Amino acid sequence: MARKSSSLTVYSRWFMALCLLLTLVVSGFRIADDPAYREKIDQWHQKRVVSLKSENGWLNLAGLFWLKEGKNSLGRGSDFDIAFPVADAPADLGQLYLEKGDVRFVPNKGATVSANEKPLTESTVVFSPNQKPLTLAHGSLRWFIIKRGNQYGIRLRDLNSPYVSEFHGVERFPVEESWQVKARVETPSVPKTIPILDVLGLTSQQPLVGTLVFERAGKTYRLDAVGEGQKLFILFGDATNTHETYGSGRFLYADKPGPDGTTTLDFNQAINPPCAFTPYATCPLPPKQNKLVLAVTAGEKRYGDH
Repeated sequence: MARKSSSLTVYSRWFMALCLLLTLVVSGFRIADDPAYREKIDQWHQKRVVSLKSENGWLNLAGLFWLKEGKNSLGRGSDFDIAFPVADAPADLGQLYLEKGDVRFVPNKGATVSANEKPLTESTVVFSPNQKPLTLAHGSLRWFIIKRGNQYGIRLRDLNSPYVSEFHGVERFPVEESWQVKARVETPSVPKTIPILDVLGLTSQQPLVGTLVFERAGKTYRLDAVGEGQKLFILFGDATNTHETYGSGRFLYADKPGPDGTTTLDFNQAINPPCAFTPYATCPLPPKQNKLVLAVTAGEKRYGDH
């Protein structure tokens, strides 16, 4: 009897272990992620942090100034059409002329303004539709011309911005390999555009590269993607935007589809838009069809409320 009782005990333990395993699987338990995968995502995020703090990152933005047609006086202080912040003393830097889509800068005599590390001493076209805009410099300030719709503005950077020195990273959800999903890319049979609204209230028509179709927990979801260089660019919102992540949604990049028509969406690489870090960015917003009812508990969490 003792041997039979012992056998029943062993079988009971195996049965309980099996039931526990099935329960964990049903409840969403997953085997621990591959440490190499977590390390890969962590390294990617460190590069992201370095990029944010770099000279061309978003943390050092210090102003966004819209130009009027014709002459725009430019200087450090309040007595100018374009009033840059004052450092040691006010300074008259020159004039910007917006004329039929071109922008010229005429430096003030004695002003220390340079472009590509060369001092500017005469009238210079700094923005034209057919050329890369010049970046001008004065002390720790850097600025260049941007165009949004029919508006032309100056994007100002301050390399000594306290937002850079005070930045200590972006909080993230724990890395979960299950948020790396395979997506089928449905490409439009004829060229198609989708409207993208930005925070300025401007709408632009962007070419639709494809619709990404993926599954999560047995349900199918769809995201429209536009192109950015060699990548797919996805603007998406989800159920975490209310409290945990940036209210206006996040960005995600993915490789273009391979020969089998699929790509990988890794939501662990979902990032805050520039507007989370500065009030001087002009971010696009997710189109309504890209607002998921799914809670994407992966990637970057809320950083700011600009």
